[in-house]
Amino acid sequence: MTGKRGLVMGVANDRSIAWGIASALAAEGAELAFSYQGEAFGKRVEPLAASVGSDFLVDVDVMDDASLDAAFAALKDRWGKIDFLVHAIAYSDKNELTGRFINTSRENFRNSLTISCYSFIDVARRASELMPDGGSLITLTYQGSNRVTPFYNVMGVAKAALESSVRYLANDLGPQQIRVNAISPGPMKTLAGAAIGGARKTFKTTEANAPLRANATLEAIGGTASYLCSDYGACTSGEIIIVDGGYHVLGMMQPENM
Repeated sequence: MTGKRGLVMGVANDRSIAWGIASALAAEGAELAFSYQGEAFGKRVEPLAASVGSDFLVDVDVMDDASLDAAFAALKDRWGKIDFLVHAIAYSDKNELTGRFINTSRENFRNSLTISCYSFIDVARRASELMPDGGSLITLTYQGSNRVTPFYNVMGVAKAALESSVRYLANDLGPQQIRVNAISPGPMKTLAGAAIGGARKTFKTTEANAPLRANATLEAIGGTASYLCSDYGACTSGEIIIVDGGYHVLGMMQPENM
């Protein structure tokens, strides 16, 4: 990754999946910029960015076109072009991640799909304009996109739309040698994951039943992202790469847990 530059969006703290990816990319020599939303998150991200040698932070609200335009203009002014972008942004009202999916409100459906899915399309369009030599776009998803997961609710629908968007974007941007992929980790102990009802039980259940008897680690996810962003991933596009200790292959829980 030496000589490559890119933007990491969605770091909330040092347990964020986005931070695991950023750490791995930096360790491989990449030069990083970070986005954050609002002063409070900016104060959290600044020392983390500094720890990997970055002083390039941009305040971004993915619901605001002017904010996005300003962020990508800043990238162009400072670097001219970028080689990769990591999109780790999702949102849903946590009050609707505890009950029944059927009770999803129109407002939360709209916000969840816009922030968790459309924002990737929006940033992909802008990022692709800064990738004249090709590049890599990565987003994050979860198995709740295609298998019912307790309390994941409307986020499952949003992630299903996001995964479909990955495939369409991969096709659109392929002629420009821009690769588009998603990483699908198992449950993680993150700020976002904690908002989902029953998060602790889900984490323990997958850990006890996955073939590797372990959930994904930030290091493993970061390594996967490094592959996708580097030249080793030059022929991989349109993929949903699952990093969950093998849990997704199961039809039932392990015998000892039945």
